Amino acid sequence: MEQATMKEAVKQQNRWLMLLQNYIFPLILALYPLRHIWVGLDLRDTGYNYANFLYMGLEHMDPMWVFSTYLSNVLGHFLTLLPGGHTLLWMNLYTGLFASLTAVLAYFFCARKLQIPSALVFLGEFVAISLCWSPTAVLYNYLTYLLFLTGAMLLYLGLTKEKPLFLVLAGVALGSNVLVRFPNLTEAVLILALWGYGFFSRKKCSRVMKETGYCLLGYLGIVALFLGYISIRYGFSSYVEAIVRLFGMTDVATDYKPTSMLGGVLKWYTDNLYWVIRIAFFMVLGMMLSVPFGKKFQKGKNVAAVLLAAVAVIWLYSREFCVLRFDEYDSMLLPAVLFLMLILFVCAVQIVRRGVSAEEKLLAMIVGLMTFFTSIGSNNGLYPSINNLFFAAPYIFWTIWRFCILGADRITLLKGKRQENGKKKFPGEITVSLFPIKAMCIAFLCLFLFQSIGFGTKFVFVESKGAKNVDTKMENSDILKGIYMSAERAEWMETITTYVKDNGLVGKEVILYGDIPALSFYLGMPSVFNPWSDLASYSVSAMEEAFQALKTDIAGGTEYPVVILDKAVLEKDAEDVKLDMIKAYMDAYAYELTFENDKFALYEAEKRKYD
Repeated sequence: MEQATMKEAVKQQNRWLMLLQNYIFPLILALYPLRHIWVGLDLRDTGYNYANFLYMGLEHMDPMWVFSTYLSNVLGHFLTLLPGGHTLLWMNLYTGLFASLTAVLAYFFCARKLQIPSALVFLGEFVAISLCWSPTAVLYNYLTYLLFLTGAMLLYLGLTKEKPLFLVLAGVALGSNVLVRFPNLTEAVLILALWGYGFFSRKKCSRVMKETGYCLLGYLGIVALFLGYISIRYGFSSYVEAIVRLFGMTDVATDYKPTSMLGGVLKWYTDNLYWVIRIAFFMVLGMMLSVPFGKKFQKGKNVAAVLLAAVAVIWLYSREFCVLRFDEYDSMLLPAVLFLMLILFVCAVQIVRRGVSAEEKLLAMIVGLMTFFTSIGSNNGLYPSINNLFFAAPYIFWTIWRFCILGADRITLLKGKRQENGKKKFPGEITVSLFPIKAMCIAFLCLFLFQSIGFGTKFVFVESKGAKNVDTKMENSDILKGIYMSAERAEWMETITTYVKDNGLVGKEVILYGDIPALSFYLGMPSVFNPWSDLASYSVSAMEEAFQALKTDIAGGTEYPVVILDKAVLEKDAEDVKLDMIKAYMDAYAYELTFENDKFALYEAEKRKYD
């Protein structure tokens, strides 16, 4: 009877474990990215991307951005057609689901295919979502991560399970990503993992080339398919001209030059060596303490190593390695960069270490390449890699866990050598405990987890900063209904929204300037040209061409667009060629200031043809 009761208890425990692994963990990961969908009003990236989705096409968008992020714009436009797709709250929900899908997909792959303990995978995915600083409205980021992850998983399965179809589909995923965001061309670097796996598994060269061919078939095939469609709809020359402009923008936006982007990434890593060296000092000190007594007094030395790790953490906080203001990047930035360096180091060790299977070397190559190359193609340093830890975080937690729990306790630095007479040349041996390294790894990961999760629960992106004082809800805007923001921002938006609605300006074209592109979406006013014309990537010559086209249209009877400026740009003394161009246009067509509040100045032509 007692044995039967015990079996029933074990059975019940297994049922709860299966429920946790298969349903509760995935459900939490699916919902967690949606935690802030009603919080914060961003006047830049969020509304800018939604405006591009809502008004997608060559009429209201810069052709360079239409084609360089084509698939994300097409998908974003589809989302605007769904129920509530014209509102900020529902669009935040729809785009947030892409982060949910990526996390859940990575969870099931790591837990089921890689056999990583589900608790470690869940923790890794929870941290990865917490570090997603970028608003999900920037869909080309999250669609990039989803397809990059999909391509990596298919590549791994195609090689380890010897499934050619998976290799073709991996190529399809990575090729599609080029149409999501053109700089994703760099993701083709995953082919190095394929070649590396061929080397470590001692495959014949002909077989490796055949597997490469499968990947290229999917990659080039899907690119050709999409380009064919674009050529039929818009003309191939339009696509080529847009991509040529994309390459040419580096003349003015120098931070997009390949050398600048690569140099920026490497600089982040080299700058963070300051902290690596000091943390390494604590580890070396702990290891040195274990040398004089060999294996004696092990328990006492382990306690000393734990205390040393705790001192290191206290020192890091005292030196503001990270802060407890979780609505700011500083709360997670340096720990996250150090975590990236840990990823690259662990992957490198796994690749070169003896006794590691070819399959795990392949996994290390994929994770390492994804971590490093996610940031290549962006001018944001290592921020993109921090935003894309869906695959890397659970893998590193698993690898460190195995090292700390299952790894060797000591390493031998010097063994005694025997002479011909049987005597040792060196009496005994010199060994070093690895416990100080394990203690420091656990201490850092605890710090990293605490800071990352704190950041994830508090931070909401608003103009590249964290939202603050979000205690006021909009009342007079259908588009912003249900969104909480600061009282100041609510006043800005309520007054200008009322004016636009009362004066029949909703749906009218607008010229925006002053880092306020989101107004196009928030006010329901399509932009005459690029709504974020402040960007250096939108050249002066492109703006000149846009104004020339506008003047031609006005001469043909087109309505005068509204002009809205951020008042801050009017107060700057610095020379601004684009602003001068806008002022010259307004002077030529007799525009006058018809509305202003503390933030915005709205101008309309004296003769409004839409009256």
